[in-house]
Amino acid sequence: MAHLPQVFGFILHDAFSPLALAGAIEALQAANHVLGQATYRIAIVPNGGADLAANSVATLFSPMAAEEADPLAGLFVVAGRLPAPADPSLASTVKLLSRVAARHGTVGGIGAGAGWLAHAGLLRGHRCTLDSDQAQLLAEQFPECIVSSNLYELDRTRATCAGHTASLDMMIAWLGQRHGERIVHDLLVCFGLERLRPASQRQRAAAAARPSMPTKLGEAMSLMENNIGEPLSTEEIANLVGVSRRQLERLFKQHLDALPSRWYLEQRLHRARGMLKLGTQSILQVGLSCGFSSGAHFSNAYRAYFNRTPRDERSARAVEWRASPGDRASSLAGGDATEDPS
Repeated sequence: MAHLPQVFGFILHDAFSPLALAGAIEALQAANHVLGQATYRIAIVPNGGADLAANSVATLFSPMAAEEADPLAGLFVVAGRLPAPADPSLASTVKLLSRVAARHGTVGGIGAGAGWLAHAGLLRGHRCTLDSDQAQLLAEQFPECIVSSNLYELDRTRATCAGHTASLDMMIAWLGQRHGERIVHDLLVCFGLERLRPASQRQRAAAAARPSMPTKLGEAMSLMENNIGEPLSTEEIANLVGVSRRQLERLFKQHLDALPSRWYLEQRLHRARGMLKLGTQSILQVGLSCGFSSGAHFSNAYRAYFNRTPRDERSARAVEWRASPGDRASSLAGGDATEDPS
């Protein structure tokens, strides 16, 4: 008796990449061809507000209403930017993702799609990735997520990738996990590819930033930069990048003349300094969002490094702001509110 195909849905949000959508869909369709049966069926869930009629790929598939989403074996969010809290489609997208995840289905994000999964609380303690220009913001908003600069991440029932062609690599790798290495080979032949790019390959923008650094060191640095709010231990970072703690310490000492923990602390302090100068959060909020356990812990570390307290930094910024009428007018025009100096 023939098995019914598993239905995988795609929610499209504004500014999504048609190329990224096509890569994911083409991989599933090619898998049907290689497997010799209709194992996968594709459905477009018109829940994200994107103009489906304007996309030639999306119009090839029948739209699925949100109330029909219960049979979904998996659901992918394809987006070009992170969701705003006021986005009218955020609540319904979160609801759909949560329903699929509750049935142990695959939930994924393509481009900036990981942001929607994070809002649904589905990336706590999971590795994830997204377009490199938005990774830092996601890590700040959701410090419980382990954000990497890798091309794609497959972590249990979570699948995330950058945009454009990364979706094809991710889906082929994901299909390989489900059906074995043979299908990976067959799909590469179908697409005329010589090899599958590994998940650990860094996105071009991230890799180009540190061309002379050893790959493992660059990965560790990116993990630290993208996990400021809830710092990872040196042991955790070493495990995530696939080296021993001693090897990681040796790399940091050789190339940065610092221990990993020290370099990590410096990044957190510099992030905090920028927030104190430009943001509207209280000093305590800044400290907590940069991974310090208390106001005293933050103040002591800040003073030891910058030779001034966070309150001194905030006061100096306020003096500069009052002394420059032109800057003040510009700041107010941009919506910067007067902040509590506490």
